[in-house]
Amino acid sequence: MKMNRLGRTDIRVSELCLGSMTWGSQNTEAEGHAQIDYALDHGINFIDTAEMYPTTPMRAETFGGTEAVIGTWIQKTGRRDDVVIATKITGQGSAMVKDGAPITGARMRAALDASLSRLKTDYVDLYQLHWSNRGSYHFRRAFAYDPSGQDGAAVDDHIADILNTADDLVQQGKIRALGLSNETAWGATRFAAEAARSGLPRVASIQNEYSLLCRLFDLDLAEVAHHEDIGLMAWSPLAAGILSGKYGDDARPEGSRRRVTNDTLNGRINPHSEPAAAAYVALARAHGLDPAQMALAFCLTRPFMMSVIIGATTPDQLATNIAAADLTLNQAVLDGIAEIHRAHPIPM
Repeated sequence: MKMNRLGRTDIRVSELCLGSMTWGSQNTEAEGHAQIDYALDHGINFIDTAEMYPTTPMRAETFGGTEAVIGTWIQKTGRRDDVVIATKITGQGSAMVKDGAPITGARMRAALDASLSRLKTDYVDLYQLHWSNRGSYHFRRAFAYDPSGQDGAAVDDHIADILNTADDLVQQGKIRALGLSNETAWGATRFAAEAARSGLPRVASIQNEYSLLCRLFDLDLAEVAHHEDIGLMAWSPLAAGILSGKYGDDARPEGSRRRVTNDTLNGRINPHSEPAAAAYVALARAHGLDPAQMALAFCLTRPFMMSVIIGATTPDQLATNIAAADLTLNQAVLDGIAEIHRAHPIPM
């Protein structure tokens, strides 16, 4: 498994990252433990979680459940040093946080301490802001995105608060690096500029949605990633399973997220995405490839990619996804992907 550098830190992470948001809902504790064991046996050293997981579905009573699953694995195995753990503080407006409170330095300290307790560890390697206080174009909001009401000075004050807090947490040994999630190019560059100006911790990564069906990162954020060494952690690289082909012809397989949680997969299944997904699945099959592996292997070709987050609810799905790291796409496949992307540039 190829290892990549986490930003400008000395932390090395596997190019595939084990996602965990089904542990505690669709997956039991034992199944979560088995996934970690299998992933480590196959070269993955990186696990991504969040205080609000599991989210399949999201319920107040399961808040923190996934971190607790990881914590019992650490307690049982004693293998804390074998894994790089990333977790996240929940963003503003979430019903999972009292009064939908915004992220602040003070809230960050309290949330981190709660995560450390559930994870049964003294530190996390990467602590991420799940989404920004000011909102963004993520989560299917691109077509209505309007930042004209933002207060730039207030954003800068918030960034200074977060970076000063992160500096304290690094000095205390509670975190090793800071990351963003569901951010924009402007937001990421403001964090980078303030860190450079003040000598505070740099943002090491950005976790945004990225897949064959969602390639907004290819534009301005790709430039930010290159110049600022803020690598992408791609979430939902299979577009919630759409790119595996299992939802073709309006299917709803037993036990799948579409049947268990929501029918449109948070707006991913729509009249624009369905023909695009069908085209990618057909391309993979025409070249004798597993559609999910082709989708993941494409993500791994991107120059800004630090790690691709894979998730699975069954052992077979996890094995298929991990095997994508060994797949090299030939030029004919890459040309076919480019042609489909040209025809369906923003299908979600």
